[in-house]
Order: sequence, then structure tokens, then C-alpha cells
Amino acid sequence: MNGKYGSIIDMPHHVSPSRQHMSLWDRAAQFAPFAALTGYGDEITETARLTGKRIEPDEDLKSELDAGLRELSSRLDERPAARITYFLPDPLKEGGSYVTEEGNVKKIDPIERTVVFTDGTVILIDDIIGINGRGLAE
Repeated sequence: MNGKYGSIIDMPHHVSPSRQHMSLWDRAAQFAPFAALTGYGDEITETARLTGKRIEPDEDLKSELDAGLRELSSRLDERPAARITYFLPDPLKEGGSYVTEEGNVKKIDPIERTVVFTDGTVILIDDIIGINGRGLAE
């Protein structure tokens, strides 16, 4: 071969007497992608995550919800089964989502304005939008 590398093409591969041979794994790591903006992808994902707006109940809805709470209150000694839909604020950004909890009601606290299920779930009365089919639950 008389080409550009003809004089060195058949020479033996150099092996350093003072340095250990690099493993293939370490050699590959040199060419791994580098994220200069660490966490930027997570921020983009969080920004793109959708949240809903809280529904402001009108007077009709408030009276429906009040009737549902009165019904549950009258049966607390039975630990009545209930299905409550309420607004759950998002801890990271404005807005939130509506979730439905099902269980047995242990207590309705008019001072704290909460409904407490027997499993310990606590729901703020002001966040409730539906009780057992009353209101906008379904």
C-alpha cells in the first residue's frame, strides 16, 4: 500500500506500559449523550402536564350538596357508604383535578368543614362537587 497511511498500516498496535487498558464499557461511556441542562426535560414535562380548573358551584348545586351532607350526617352511626367527588388541588401548579372517593363516612366535622372516611381519607367540604349522585358527581 502506497496510500496516505501505507507506512503505518502494518505497524503493531501501541500498548502503554504505564496505563491500564480501558474496558469497552468505559470507552463507550466517553461517547454517551451529555445533558448540559440537567432537569430541563423534567421541567418541560411538568409544564406540559394539564390541570383542570375548579368549578364554582351555583346556589342550586350548593343546596344539592347540602342535602347530601345532611343525609350522611343523619346516618353517621351506621357509617354510611358514600361516593364523593371533589376538587384536589395540584401541589405543583395552579389548578388540579376532580377525583372520586368511595368509602364509609366516619365523621362530618362542621368546624373543620371536612368529611372523614373510616380509612382516614379527609375531604374538605368546600372542595366537594358531588355526593352519591347529587350535584355534578357524574
